Amino acid sequence: MNIVEYPDRDMLAIDLASTLAGELDGHLFHNDTASLAVAGGSTTGPIFDDLCAADLPWDRVHVLPTDERWVPNSDPRSNEKLIRERLLVNRAAKARYLPLHTPAEQPEDVLPELEAVIAPELPLSVLLLGMGEDMHTASLFPGAPGLEAALDKHAPILSVLKPQTQPETRISLSARVLDGALSKHLVIYGSKKREALMRAMSLPPEEAPIQAVLSETVIHWAE
Repeated sequence: MNIVEYPDRDMLAIDLASTLAGELDGHLFHNDTASLAVAGGSTTGPIFDDLCAADLPWDRVHVLPTDERWVPNSDPRSNEKLIRERLLVNRAAKARYLPLHTPAEQPEDVLPELEAVIAPELPLSVLLLGMGEDMHTASLFPGAPGLEAALDKHAPILSVLKPQTQPETRISLSARVLDGALSKHLVIYGSKKREALMRAMSLPPEEAPIQAVLSETVIHWAE
């Protein structure tokens, strides 16, 4: 595990956006398209603000969230809403978006439909993750109903989780899909999350889901 430290969060966002753009460009040099899976939330927003201006053939980049709350894409808590407003703008407006939500009462009703769109994108070209102080990543929450299936090495592409600590049902890329990305980056801010990451190193994925995706992941940290 490689930890890159930055003097502040602004520098982290600028540098990491440049790194992600370079990796996407490199992948596109050898492939027709590239897939970019990104976490939502306040952690990644500033990175999106810089990445969206990168000079890339964005029409060949396919963007998808690592996970999604089962809410309409107009909901303020929707990851799709954040990604569309802060990443799929400027030059990146030409990218193709692959949603993890479609109108349906329950995510289980449309999993095959959603997985069929994602399957051709695997393995993911570039992955950008965040982590909570509880050591969850994407929507893989410790103790959540559905976590054991999501961590299984034979898990399907998508998993449905119903964390008791969260108000909505979640849909998430399974651990094997996240861990299988060709390039993986994790962003954490502050001493508490860094301490949580260090604790996760000695815990099983059932207790610290981030553990399932740390192999060969570059950690980006700023206070």
